[in-house]
Parts: sequence; C-alpha cells; structure tokens
Amino acid sequence: MQKRILITSGPTRELLDPVRYLTNGSSGRMGFALAEAVLQRGDTPVIVSGPVTVAYPAGAEVHWIETTEQMLQRCLELFPHCAGVIGAAAPCDFKPVFFSEQKISKPRDGSGIVIQLSETPDILAALGKMKRPDQWSTAFALETEHGSVRALEKLHQKHCDFVVLNSPEAIGNDEATFQVFDAAGERRKAFTGSKRLFAEELFRLVSNDRP
Repeated sequence: MQKRILITSGPTRELLDPVRYLTNGSSGRMGFALAEAVLQRGDTPVIVSGPVTVAYPAGAEVHWIETTEQMLQRCLELFPHCAGVIGAAAPCDFKPVFFSEQKISKPRDGSGIVIQLSETPDILAALGKMKRPDQWSTAFALETEHGSVRALEKLHQKHCDFVVLNSPEAIGNDEATFQVFDAAGERRKAFTGSKRLFAEELFRLVSNDRP
C-alpha cells in the first residue's frame, strides 16, 4: 500500500523589513535526496519547503512556504494523513520581535541598531505531540559541539523515533557525514557519503524498525 511521507526541507525566512530577513544556508539537497528515496520505494513524498534553488523530483507533492510559522501550520494540516515525517528543514529558531514596514536605514552617527528576537515554534515537537502510535518521526540535528548529547536532547524534546546528527559541512554539499540514534540513545548508523545513498539507508532503517 502506497504511503505518504512528510518531508520538511530547506530554510525558512523571518522578515525584518520589506527587503531584509533572517535565514540560513540550507540548500534543500537533503530534502531532494529523501524525496527521491521515497519515490524509489513506491511511496509519495509530501514536501513542505522554504525557498530553495533545487527542483524537487517529479512525483513529489510540494508545498511552498516562507516563514517557520507557515511551515508549522502546513505540517499540522498534512501530518495526520502521512505515515511519518522527516524534519530535514533548517527553520529559523528566532524571528524579529518587530517588523518594520519601511526599510531600516543606517543611523547617521554610526551607532548601529539593536534587533530583538523571539523564538519561533518547534515544528517537530508539535508534530511529536500529535503523533499516533502508527506514525513515526525523524529529526535532523546540525551541531557544532557536543553533537551526540544535543542530538539526543532534541530527540526526546521532539518525541522522535530517530535523530540524525550532522555538521555545518553538510550545508550546500552533496556529501556529508551522518550518525543516526534511536529513542533509546543507541547509535544505529554511521555513514559518510552522498546524501542520496544516506537517504536510502535512512528509510531502510526506519522501515525495518517498524512493527
């Protein structure tokens, strides 16, 4: 039976003024690789993506968004109709508290400006709370230090079944190093290579773990 797999992909943008925003370097390549792996398994990838330059594979159902809040709302609508979710996106963790209707100009005295930020919603944590027993969720954790500790903290905070640990070197590249941990904290997979091959290995692991 064909399944629908929810995939979040790419960055989000949080507007500061009409021409400036907070974002990150997420390219969407991991989301693309995951979508290809889903299609190869005969299932349907349902992608919720921020702005990216990659063209997702034909056969994928793509929902375009810009902000983290928009990604959350679309995922809340789609997840009940999917078998599982993989959070490969890199949504902004913070957004400006105030949006300026006009372009912010440089102070003439060179004093600079102060931008106040607030936290954005945690998408996978919200999905984890509504996850049914027959559904699964996998998070990605990109860390620069204390990687495995922080990845496992995220896994439990987000109520996930697996977490994938990677590093900034993965951004914009077709190859990377990954480690996969399960809910018990056990490292189930260590992989270095193309994102395409890793996506296939990840789905094989998730599928074999299902009852």
